[in-house]
Amino acid sequence: MTDFPARGTRDVVVAADGSAGAKDAVEWAADDAFRRHVPLRIVHVVERGPYDIPRFSTLEWPGPLVLSGRKILEEAEREARERQPSVEVGTELIEGDLVRSLTEQAAGAVEIVLGSRGLGGFTGALLGSVSTRVAVHAHGPVVVVHPGGGARREVVVGVDDDPHCEPALAFAFEQAALRGGTLRAVHAWQLPVHAFAPEIVYDMDEIRRAQFRVVKDRVGAWQEKFPEVTVLEDVQSAHPVDALVDASATADLVVVGSHGRRAVAAALLGSVSRGVLHHARCPVAVVRS
Repeated sequence: MTDFPARGTRDVVVAADGSAGAKDAVEWAADDAFRRHVPLRIVHVVERGPYDIPRFSTLEWPGPLVLSGRKILEEAEREARERQPSVEVGTELIEGDLVRSLTEQAAGAVEIVLGSRGLGGFTGALLGSVSTRVAVHAHGPVVVVHPGGGARREVVVGVDDDPHCEPALAFAFEQAALRGGTLRAVHAWQLPVHAFAPEIVYDMDEIRRAQFRVVKDRVGAWQEKFPEVTVLEDVQSAHPVDALVDASATADLVVVGSHGRRAVAAALLGSVSRGVLHHARCPVAVVRS
């Protein structure tokens, strides 16, 4: 069996804002902290006002936002302890820019977990703003919890021929091992546009064999490290977003990679990762290379 991080090395961080989506995120994070045997830290961010003016002066003289944030954290802590009584739970109230604060929290964590919709401290922050921006900039895995998933014990990971997908594979194999479940490695491919020109002949059997080799080459080394994980090689001619979203209907988690080059990170996330984040029917983990 694979050794996982010992208690106290790093923690799972989850953002709470009092919304139903955040409650789902807290429960998911508590379950994952339990599986990993690491502490859970629940954070709530109170944003600064216009011109970077603090909305409260000190925690010793709390205003309405601080009092509300403390209440949100207390409720989230209670939910986490009810969900997983054996998990060590801590809370933290943070003042600052929402996306920057959550991104900073992700840097030293096993993962940061967010709901797909927000209220309170995340007012108006629908998926596509906070969740996507944190996924773009965070250096650790970002898990966005959609409603759906459950005890199906299957993790889905997107695989391509780019070495940047290695961190996503590592995270996906670990998640499958922690759950005692199956890993579905999805590789979707499409013929180039010029392939439909009648004067160009393609050997479709060879193309299919080449696509299967992509998956075998990528998952082979990880399968040796995680021999307890059963791998299903799912190779299909389809758009990657469609293939991964379809697979999400019967999965506990979908894992996608992100190149993370700062200058073009948003554009890179805006293709497959962004499409899966918006349309998946279970939680999604975005893992930067």
